[in-house]
Amino acid sequence: MHALRNLAAAAFLMSIVQQPRPAPAARDDAHQLEQAFLEHQIHLDLARGFVSIPVTVDVREDLLEYLLVNPQGAAHESLFVTEVVPSRLGAALLALGVAPGSNAKWKPRDPPPTPEEVRAGVPPYVVESPSGDGFFLYTAWREGGETYFYRIDDLLRDLESGRSLRRHRWVFLGSRMVRIRGAENREVLAADVEGNLVNIAFFEQGNTLLTAARPECLKQTIWLANGWLLPQRGSAVELFFSRELLATLPEGIEPRLPNVPQASDGGEGR
Repeated sequence: MHALRNLAAAAFLMSIVQQPRPAPAARDDAHQLEQAFLEHQIHLDLARGFVSIPVTVDVREDLLEYLLVNPQGAAHESLFVTEVVPSRLGAALLALGVAPGSNAKWKPRDPPPTPEEVRAGVPPYVVESPSGDGFFLYTAWREGGETYFYRIDDLLRDLESGRSLRRHRWVFLGSRMVRIRGAENREVLAADVEGNLVNIAFFEQGNTLLTAARPECLKQTIWLANGWLLPQRGSAVELFFSRELLATLPEGIEPRLPNVPQASDGGEGR
């Protein structure tokens, strides 16, 4: 299945690079690839190992299960929404050399819980957290003459612990191929069909591009945004997927960041 995902992404990479475009003959392959992705609103920086895309702030006050979706996805429970096509973002992430990791796994307990344990609430399964290669996630924007740059984990609040999500590398899944039945009868990326790109809470299907990987993400009803750190709903910000930890906003990025109108007292939330 990983091979199918990589094959689909490789095909997309080839298709955009081979598109005819007015370009200087001396342009190197890396620059050509970055320019090709830029036409799809994807900033690929091969030398520094990160991708960034435009997103808008959506759910600030309600429970979250997703970090990022597109308009056809579960926008009512996602912190950010983007117009970027999932398969194109997945191809850009693969261009940075990431290898698909493993999604969460639900396994029967061995031995099974006793009737007394079941009555006490012991589940009949154990869950292994996602593992493998991935990215560190960040967001940035301009507001009131200031630059804001946050680790995504710090913007997510665990209602049980009272703290932010523990910082970690989000695992790259790359979604999976699913067959569209009917007249087309072809395989497409599940993330393109469903519109869900990055999940916070675990989902067994593994249809997203990335997943959070901390054990506490098994629970789907404990995640809220740290809304006091975010601009109001509908604000445009930039979302970063970095192969390495970033201490500061990468050099040269600030001029292109979205400029959010400065919040007034009692701003709008959701």
